[in-house]
Amino acid sequence: MGDAVIEGSNWRLVEVGRVVLITSDHPFTGRIAAIVEIIDHKRVLVEGTSSDESLVVPRQAVPLNKVLLSPLTIPGLIRGSRHAALKKQWEKSEIDAKWKETNWAKKRAQLAKRKALSDFDRFKVMRLKTQRRFEERKALAKIKAAA
Repeated sequence: MGDAVIEGSNWRLVEVGRVVLITSDHPFTGRIAAIVEIIDHKRVLVEGTSSDESLVVPRQAVPLNKVLLSPLTIPGLIRGSRHAALKKQWEKSEIDAKWKETNWAKKRAQLAKRKALSDFDRFKVMRLKTQRRFEERKALAKIKAAA
């Protein structure tokens, strides 16, 4: 008989050490935290010990329908870890740096920057886009004429 090859799925699992993004109408929306304990099939205990004050989440139970599972994990985190142990593992895994490199974080930063623009800033962005589009079309016309 042939050998059976067993491969794990690519799904993001609800597991201790998984970094989550809190969403929905939660008071800490937009912040990241790590799963410290799985309470039941609908709730998890999370805590975010980020060095960035705008991302810190105190330890609390959160329903799974209010979080998004990220691809980031903290390997070696044991169930029910206390604050100091979690903070040490968080810094060892460099979660803050990894989070800033994700597309989620970049997109959220871009949206926040756009939301903070004034009316005149939006006008300047529109003018710059128009100029860029003009230059692109001019270069394309030159290439078509040469062909």
